[in-house]
Amino acid sequence: MAASKKVASKLENDIEKHRSECNWEKLKEVVAQKKTKTQGIEILSHLVSGECLLEEYLLKNPPTSINPADARTHLEAAKDHFNQVLKAGSKSAYYKDALLLLAKLHFALGETEETLKLLDKVKLEEIPQQDLPCTKLKLLAEGYAIRGMVMEKQLASQTEGTKDKITEDDVIAMFEKAGDLAMYYLQEADKIRYGSGGTITTYTTSGHPSSHLAGPVLETAVQRAPLLHIQHNNLDKGINRFRQILKAVEVRTTQNIRTTIARELAEVLLRAVCQQAYTPPTLENREEKPETSQRRLSLGGSLSSLRTSSSKGSLRPKMYTADSRPSHCPSELLFVPKSVDEEALLLLLLSEVQVNRDVVFNRTGEHTSGREHSYLHATAIYDLLAIALSRRAQYGLLSEAMDRTMKFSFQELHMWRQFGYSLMSAGKYTRALLVFQECVQLDPQNIDVLIAAAKICIQHLHKIEQGIRFAMQMVDLKPDNRFLLSRGYLLLGIGHGIQSSEASLHPDRQSHQKESLKYLKLASTHDPDDYQVHFHIALQLALSRQIPEALQSVHTSLMLNPDHGSSYHLLTLLLSAQKHYSEAMSTIHIACKEFPQDFGLQFTKVNIEEICKGPEEALMTCKMLLEKWKESQDSIIPSMEVTTVHDRDRVASEKRNVIQMGFSDRTDAGSVHNSVAASKVEQALSEVASSSSFLIKTGSPQVNRIQGQIWLMTAELFLKVNKPEDAKNCVNEAVLTTPLSHRLLYVRGLIHEYQGNYIEARACYDGALAINPSHIKSLQNLGRLQMELENLEMAERVLRTAVNTDPTAHQAWLTLGKVLEAQGEYENASNCLMTGLELEATSPIVPFTTIPRVIS
Repeated sequence: MAASKKVASKLENDIEKHRSECNWEKLKEVVAQKKTKTQGIEILSHLVSGECLLEEYLLKNPPTSINPADARTHLEAAKDHFNQVLKAGSKSAYYKDALLLLAKLHFALGETEETLKLLDKVKLEEIPQQDLPCTKLKLLAEGYAIRGMVMEKQLASQTEGTKDKITEDDVIAMFEKAGDLAMYYLQEADKIRYGSGGTITTYTTSGHPSSHLAGPVLETAVQRAPLLHIQHNNLDKGINRFRQILKAVEVRTTQNIRTTIARELAEVLLRAVCQQAYTPPTLENREEKPETSQRRLSLGGSLSSLRTSSSKGSLRPKMYTADSRPSHCPSELLFVPKSVDEEALLLLLLSEVQVNRDVVFNRTGEHTSGREHSYLHATAIYDLLAIALSRRAQYGLLSEAMDRTMKFSFQELHMWRQFGYSLMSAGKYTRALLVFQECVQLDPQNIDVLIAAAKICIQHLHKIEQGIRFAMQMVDLKPDNRFLLSRGYLLLGIGHGIQSSEASLHPDRQSHQKESLKYLKLASTHDPDDYQVHFHIALQLALSRQIPEALQSVHTSLMLNPDHGSSYHLLTLLLSAQKHYSEAMSTIHIACKEFPQDFGLQFTKVNIEEICKGPEEALMTCKMLLEKWKESQDSIIPSMEVTTVHDRDRVASEKRNVIQMGFSDRTDAGSVHNSVAASKVEQALSEVASSSSFLIKTGSPQVNRIQGQIWLMTAELFLKVNKPEDAKNCVNEAVLTTPLSHRLLYVRGLIHEYQGNYIEARACYDGALAINPSHIKSLQNLGRLQMELENLEMAERVLRTAVNTDPTAHQAWLTLGKVLEAQGEYENASNCLMTGLELEATSPIVPFTTIPRVIS
């Protein structure tokens, strides 16, 4: 008899252990192998058998408003087991457990009336709450949760004549009670399962302990209360309830629930809270004044959830407080978010750590469900992280975060695409292109990816042929969205336009020019209201010197978007090409007022002022530009301090208007390819030189190049007012920021030529051409200098290189005509002079190529 009792006691302990661990498979084995058949064990076996069937079903089919048609069939056996327990009578130790499980079963079947009857029969409020085992804690918490769900359904369907009306506060209070019990249950379960005293250590296994122990009912209960507060327009109460749940001391079994709550709170903060209405979280001390407790209660937390710690025997979760910090860490050093973005980022970064830890890497079939679940959870967190970091223009950090997702995003297009966009925004174009190429392989018909890849190739990496292939692939898909189709044709037009500028042979140049205009007009046909299309049509017509047609297109662009700075810039150059300098001066003055930080417009204004008002007035504008540059530097340098070494070739997007200028060269009209290459060479050489002792000014390459251009422009103006010493001083200032620029050597050559030092001037022009072989002004001046030195053959060779590089360089044609005349080739000289005069009639004050081909 004693032996039988001992076996029964051991069996009960084993069953209780496996129930607390929610190990249903092991429970079934234990029940099937039981060797004693006492009445108590038989009742417990029925209870456990029914619970196993119910829990396994709910893990696969969480209770919803729409239940599977075959639910009743699957749960019939479980119902029979529970009824067998109830037959033992109310004196049985498992009677109320069976009632609670049976109520849960009826709720899963959608039978709310029967569920309520069973819960009323249980009398949840009268259940003793002292020293409850984990299994009973879970059933009690689920009882409150199920009652809250049923009450929520009744609240939605009740009418004015309904007796015993249910209020919103009643429903929320029930969910808050269930949530508190659930968190306390999980903390207690952790003590039993891991033997910890509540401290958190790294959890390394690949399961989902909190979701497995809590189950779908308790997970819903924990999340539902704050969401109901928010649905009923009590945003502050909902946020405070979220925060209180997160203040519960973290243990292994609560990690996944905490991650979900953190993600939901971050989403609420990002989508629904502005900085003006934001209230930061506060630190709580262990002893809290009654009035403080009452105030917190009014903000939306249940009284039980607001207690800072749990006492022995209470059913309140243990909470983090200011007093629970390490002794060596004063409260002043604890981080407390002060803005919406700070709190949202903190929550998302903590969630990211947990998601990366729990992600399922095993790709075998048996882990498909867990892998999909972890991927969807990670996707939600990283999408919110993208929103939060993009608001602060922290694309470098975002790209690093997205890089960490690649280890579990095999053939997942969404993550790859997000990674590509983050790299693109961070200015890491080479790697972004590689990512988008992978995206194209995953989905060759994804139009957004094809557009992004084409844009990177054409606009940033100068891989024109590859960009045209991507754009053509997108156009061939013939998307229904006319805007997207128009954008594809626009990219094709820009690509062929760049190839036209680069072509060295006249037939190739004409062919690409025709293709460019054809695709640009197709883009206009599909989206006639796109101002960018009309702008690029105008720019291409201007480059082919069709000035009247270009004016019509740029006017259309400005009518569609009066705030487009590049259209104003192009209009100014077109007016100057018609020699309407006063109108050009008025236009550029308006544009500079509208876009004061656009240095490209400011540089053109200096050139027009030089003609209309003289070099003295232009010098005053240069002085103003230096002051404006210093203001821009003060605002842009802090935004670049967070970028990595690989991000230094990029300007933060919100500061882009500060550096809107033709970096190829404001006066160059040569090959785009060569100017881009020269720009990269200059940057690389400048970075090498920046380590030298003579370089005392530091900053981003873009900011330095702006300052250098201003000083060099000022130096040219000083030469025109016969002040070579002042020009030298300006060049010395430019050396400090752009020591190895081709324009710096060119201006030095001008100074030497002004002083009659022709040999030194020639060496400077040669040096400029060594850095940028397509620098037209260096070619023109070197050819003219060779002619003055009577090196006619060398002069002819240099000038022919100039006109081949830029067939619209009228000064090169005129000088070539003079060289040929000096050589006695009068017919060729006449043709060159006529060509130069014709081009001069339509020549703008600065080349049209100074306006960048940019797509927003």
